[in-house]
Amino acid sequence: MSIESHPSVAIISPALASANNGNWHTARRWARCLAPSARVEIAQEWRGASADFLIALHARRSAPSIAAFAGRHPERPLVVVLTGTDLYRDIATDAAAQRSLALASRLVVLQAEGVRALPPEYAAKTTVIYQSARSLLPGRRSRRHFDLALIGHMRPEKDPLTALRALRLLPADLPVRLFHVGGELDPALAAEVRALGATEPRYRWLGPLSQAETRQRLKRCRLLLLPSLMEGGANVLIEAVTSGVPVLGSDIPGNRGMLGAAYPGWFPTGDAAALAAMISRAVRDPAWYAGLHRHCADRVSLFSPAQECAAVRSLLAMTRL
Repeated sequence: MSIESHPSVAIISPALASANNGNWHTARRWARCLAPSARVEIAQEWRGASADFLIALHARRSAPSIAAFAGRHPERPLVVVLTGTDLYRDIATDAAAQRSLALASRLVVLQAEGVRALPPEYAAKTTVIYQSARSLLPGRRSRRHFDLALIGHMRPEKDPLTALRALRLLPADLPVRLFHVGGELDPALAAEVRALGATEPRYRWLGPLSQAETRQRLKRCRLLLLPSLMEGGANVLIEAVTSGVPVLGSDIPGNRGMLGAAYPGWFPTGDAAALAAMISRAVRDPAWYAGLHRHCADRVSLFSPAQECAAVRSLLAMTRL
């Protein structure tokens, strides 16, 4: 069967449905985008199954599949999608991740600043594809409380402790609540979060929720807190913006590449006091909070499902450079 008529595509994702994380959601969306014009299989690793194209999420964690496919089919297109840990940690030090960059026909980054993290020789084969989420109307919001969302599994890269420390710095009479959605992936970090949260009555840990349940909770909040140490292009930021929920996020490339360097809601990474000051200002200064809304609204068109699907389908037209 020719690639032009009806290609078979293998999408390799380190995480499948049970993980309920960004890699899985990306793999599932891309499979849906490609389904009308290709036969698509999602798997954790490539074990030699017939495929005209390979799309691998994560340069380091999918490195064995990338190397195996390139070795077996050096003439076939091989797309590597780079995550935050790839861009801002692994490709600098990990030989397997570095080899994945070299073997790829095409590299994909998920936000505009991602290209800058790559060695210059890879710029020509790198494409930016923004992820997407269906737009939702804002939910019914509490009149008594200014609700905040913190969404992400508990692991060091997400830095949930900065959000909790910021919450503890807010005046006791500030009517905020923080709803935390995510699983306890790192036991030591989870224990720290639980201990700190137990001393703060305005904190609510909801545990891991489905994507649909998470979006329903998020759209009822006033702000998303995104204190991550590294991001490749956070799905949850897109889900917030497409639900009319502004973001207060760490000033890292993966966040700036989504909403722009001039976005007024960035704070220095790990700076709980700066985050607390921004939360307080959002509660007390309606004009500043409205400005966050406007900035997010100006970027929301980047995150449309139709645009993402068109970009993903265009990968099938690319051949080895």
